[in-house]
Amino acid sequence: MKKVVSLLLFLLFNAHCFAQDYYKEIEEYQEELNTEYRTKGESPLSEKDRLAFKEHEFFPIDSTYKVEAKFKRVKGKPFKMKTSSKSKPTYEKYGELTFTLQGKKYKLTVFQSHRLRAMEEYKDYLFLPFMDKTNGFTTYGAGRYLECRIPEGKTIIVDFNKAYNPYCAYSDGYACPIPPKENFLDTEIKAGIKLDQKNKH
Repeated sequence: MKKVVSLLLFLLFNAHCFAQDYYKEIEEYQEELNTEYRTKGESPLSEKDRLAFKEHEFFPIDSTYKVEAKFKRVKGKPFKMKTSSKSKPTYEKYGELTFTLQGKKYKLTVFQSHRLRAMEEYKDYLFLPFMDKTNGFTTYGAGRYLECRIPEGKTIIVDFNKAYNPYCAYSDGYACPIPPKENFLDTEIKAGIKLDQKNKH
């Protein structure tokens, strides 16, 4: 009996430590994003808005929105992705992600930018734009973005707590990719960045 109790306490302790580490990881990510928006030369905000900016609004950190997705490599043909401007950068469909979130199955497409893959720093970078039922209410109407890297295996981590807004949510003059219809999630993704009402564009 003592061994069983000790094992349970050990597992609970490990789970608690994991939760604390994860919470800290997301807090650090959020602060990095806040710092970017406060920093001259990095922020997409106008000088006036940058000086007034304090921090983004985020949904409460929720580890259930961090999911392991099955990754299926798909070789798509290069295409011009629609953006918020006349600019249409070249992307190609790189893979499909299938995952379960809150008991339901979903699928998203990840894309690769032809421009970024030519850069050493971003050669394994994948772009994951998506929309959900929070858009236009608590999040930016034109969707949000996630970033990931080409996986070595057949799974990939999708963490919606790291979802961020296109620059177009805050300023004009940017060519922000518009998430394709296939990347609409028929649910509310209450994780990641919100549309700050005080910084609403």
